[in-house]
Amino acid sequence: MTVDGVSLTGYCVDDVVVYLDSYLQPRLIPDDPRALNGLQVSNSGRLGLIAAAVDACQATIDAAAARGAGLLVVHHGLFWGGLEAVTGLHGRRLRKLIQSDVALYSAHLPLDCHPEVGNNPVLARSLGIQGLVPFGEYEGYRIGVMGELSLRRDHLVSAVARLLETAPRLLATGPEQVSRAAVVTGAGAAYITEAKEAGADTLITGEGPHHSYFDAEELGVNVIYAGHYATETVGVKALAAHLSARFQLPWEFLDHPTGL
Repeated sequence: MTVDGVSLTGYCVDDVVVYLDSYLQPRLIPDDPRALNGLQVSNSGRLGLIAAAVDACQATIDAAAARGAGLLVVHHGLFWGGLEAVTGLHGRRLRKLIQSDVALYSAHLPLDCHPEVGNNPVLARSLGIQGLVPFGEYEGYRIGVMGELSLRRDHLVSAVARLLETAPRLLATGPEQVSRAAVVTGAGAAYITEAKEAGADTLITGEGPHHSYFDAEELGVNVIYAGHYATETVGVKALAAHLSARFQLPWEFLDHPTGL
């Protein structure tokens, strides 16, 4: 509940944004410029419910507005198409946010790699991968993680399926017994070679192109494709839960799976 745009806990959206900018460091971590990490749409300051979603699409924006959220935190923001006229789909999304007084904050790679609430560390820890070290270079920065794991390949696939409530696709092109696994959520197939070079026998990611099978086969690395969307649900959930505890506010995950 808010009074004059300020929550009963005494915080407004600007307080959360300042905290997120410090916590996630979006200005320091390299990313595609279209990601436009940080606050993408402001509001009156009203806070209340914090909503979290993987994507800023019409369905999640509508859901945030319907639930009365003051802030929607997403992994994929509004501007992946680059510079766009405020018309059509893009215009409708922006108008709904503004008319419903919902602020939008986006964190792409800064959320993937965050040591506490990042997609990659959270997923790896949830699967029991130990001794995590940075992995997966992007413009000189490591966005993924890698660690030790003693588990049969099929048991790891089952664990991923249970955790993410999805049906992973296994490229059984490495050893049956997994001992070292790398994690890069989303579209991480490009890291198969790096996984091999780093001593990993298995890469867990979201999706990849057809030719990635031959890379995995010839390098002898297992690849678990668990879905771009599914692998990137864990970070926004962890971040929203963290914000909820920090600012004493309720939060809700707006699930809108793509099946991809």
